[in-house]
Amino acid sequence: MSLEHRKAEQRIRFVDGEGNVLSNISVKVKLVNHQFLLGCGAFDSLPATSDVNVRKPDAYIGKKYPDKSFFEERMKLWLEVFNYGTLPFYWGGFEPREGEVLTESRMRAAKMLQQNNVKVKGHPLCWHTACADWLMEYDNSTILQKQLDRIYREVTTFRGVIDIWDVINEVVIMPVYDRYDNAITRICKELGRVRLVKEVFDAAKSANPDATLLINDFNLSESYRILIDGCLNAGVPISAIGIQTHQHQGYMGREKLEDILERFSVFGLPLHFTENTIISGELMPKDIVDLNDYQVDEWPTTPEGEERQKKEWAEMYRILFEHPMVEAVTGWDFADGAWLGAPSGLIRKDNTTKPVYHELKRLIHEEWHTEGELRADETGSIILSGFKGEYEISLMGKTVNFNLDGKSKDDVIEITI
Repeated sequence: MSLEHRKAEQRIRFVDGEGNVLSNISVKVKLVNHQFLLGCGAFDSLPATSDVNVRKPDAYIGKKYPDKSFFEERMKLWLEVFNYGTLPFYWGGFEPREGEVLTESRMRAAKMLQQNNVKVKGHPLCWHTACADWLMEYDNSTILQKQLDRIYREVTTFRGVIDIWDVINEVVIMPVYDRYDNAITRICKELGRVRLVKEVFDAAKSANPDATLLINDFNLSESYRILIDGCLNAGVPISAIGIQTHQHQGYMGREKLEDILERFSVFGLPLHFTENTIISGELMPKDIVDLNDYQVDEWPTTPEGEERQKKEWAEMYRILFEHPMVEAVTGWDFADGAWLGAPSGLIRKDNTTKPVYHELKRLIHEEWHTEGELRADETGSIILSGFKGEYEISLMGKTVNFNLDGKSKDDVIEITI
């Protein structure tokens, strides 16, 4: 499939401060940030920016937790590849006791990412799992109000730093979830899926009308499509559809991916592949229904698995990057041993890089990259043609930034040097 939808062309004319045309000059152009959101879980930015109030990942339970420099090194590797990061806002961890909110640690991490030209998403605002236990003492109407207040608080507080949110997570299973009692399943049972979705989206929209608001689910069956259709008919302001593919039991392959793309493109909304996992070790047995039920003492990465992971991730990235409705792709675990202790990262537990890390870096920063030297014509103009995104344009010892998005392709953009 062609990548022309990922590219744009723009005529740019250069003039000096007095309006004189700068003709026949050398102009260097370099893509510094893709428009496409190439992402990964950025949970490690929390310990990299703060020494306190950070939950130890499952991989470190009962073990010595690495020091801050270890995570700084890890995030340096992260920043060499990605322009989009997801931060955790699980209510139970973010507000472990009512009124004790860990805003400061999230803000530090989010601002660090933002300062490195990374767009940040908060995940999630409403979810039945990892919910705050203290909500259980309240009745349903109070739970709902506290949920809406929580959404308004977070979206307002982080506006301008985090403007993309997974508003509600895994709604298909939410009212029938029975592993343990929780406040959000209670209110979802009473209100129904569509009404709860509308309530939480309306709260997020009122807090930040310009935010990108996602519904997100691992259940990619017809039930999710019916839910989305019902929400849109009810006027829910969904900005994009979130799709999870945790492939611990094996890579789903091109045919299944293309089927997912076809089925969820019908709504005409951007698709965000929000949580994606491909394993570099032994695969989880196929008979496991709930991935959380698979518990092993060690789940090591293997050389053969790492080569397989590299090939599978590269194919998946290509398929998604080629599809015009896909706007973002997020690998869930940057390092092995995060969720479920799986060898699902792009780097190993000790921060050494795996083959998949180098392959994705090559794709993003070499194969899908634009850089070169042009010469302005007699009218002082160049035609910048390349992948959409933010460019550095250097000429006459000066550098300016320019966003190539194709929206003004029929106009001549004038830049004063």
